[in-house]
Amino acid sequence: MGCAKILHLSTYVTLLAFFPLRAYSTDVENRSAPDACSTHTILPGPKGEPGQKGDVGEIGKPGKEGPKGRKGATGGLGDVGDQGLIGKFGPIGGKGDKGYKGLPGVPGGKGKPGSFCDCGRYRKVVGQLDNNVARLKSSLNFVKNVIAGIRETEEKFYYIVKEERSYRDALTQCRIRGGTLAMPKDQATNSLIADYISKMGLLRVYIGINDIEKEKHYVYTDNTPVQNFSNWKEGEPNDGSGYEDCVEMHGTGVWNDVECHLTIYFVCEFLKKTK
Repeated sequence: MGCAKILHLSTYVTLLAFFPLRAYSTDVENRSAPDACSTHTILPGPKGEPGQKGDVGEIGKPGKEGPKGRKGATGGLGDVGDQGLIGKFGPIGGKGDKGYKGLPGVPGGKGKPGSFCDCGRYRKVVGQLDNNVARLKSSLNFVKNVIAGIRETEEKFYYIVKEERSYRDALTQCRIRGGTLAMPKDQATNSLIADYISKMGLLRVYIGINDIEKEKHYVYTDNTPVQNFSNWKEGEPNDGSGYEDCVEMHGTGVWNDVECHLTIYFVCEFLKKTK
């Protein structure tokens, strides 16, 4: 691009005022464009008037997010929110302190006057009556049981006592009632007692046989030996614990040796009175 093209219009006007057109043009013709640019110093013109304000440009691309600002001041207290859902029940608290004693109540009305009682004498009489009633109840129960369940042969009655007793207590109870522990000395008597036990819904009862005095020497309660008849369960008597000196009968009629302290029901026998 030539040097003249960059000159302002005002610069041309100024130059024409000092140089004749012809002389300038001739001189210019004799010089090439590069020489004119190199030999003449062209000064800038005066600053022009400011131009009109241009239109607003398009919005530029968003810049990068700046650093986090400082923490703002604490805001004011907001409105109370809605009530939330009810939470789970917490554990039961400890027992509280004992409260203060209440005020005394209104006194009750006056009772009726009592009467004199010779209570000592009456208590003694009532105690005797209670003992008599207890004996009568015991006798009545015995009679009811005898009537409800009893077996007999031509010579004897047999009665199962539904009281759990040891062997020695059973002996005593039969004697108090006027009899003794049952002694099955033949098959007929043994079967009668076995059927009696079974019909009563029992599993076993004491009978009057033992070897307390001499081991393996079984005798009846009248001290007669067990010789002519026996009905031992298979494998018995075995004295399994070393202390099985008394005998029980099962509902099937078989015998078994047991310890004498065992408490079970028992069967008594009573002689019929002869005329």
